[in-house]
Amino acid sequence: MTEREFLERARLDRRTLAVWIEEEWLIPSGAAGERAFTDMDLARASLIRDLKDNMGVNDEGLGVVLHLLDQMHALRRALAAALESAHERRPLSEK
Repeated sequence: MTEREFLERARLDRRTLAVWIEEEWLIPSGAAGERAFTDMDLARASLIRDLKDNMGVNDEGLGVVLHLLDQMHALRRALAAALESAHERRPLSEK
């Protein structure tokens, strides 16, 4: 989705979006003026807003929380890939 669509759907202003991108809380594809956002970016924006507005997480803490969530998702993907690889290598007699 375009930056304009993202701003509308996420209910953000350009200044807030610029800060979130500068902090690397959101990493859209493309350069400024041509940024593209995904539904995952929209979900992440919703999470950021919820953490800040409803859970009282400050900006420093938000960076830590998002980093830990990113690590957790990367580990889950790695585990899923390892399990799939192990399953594919099992002998036929065990399948």
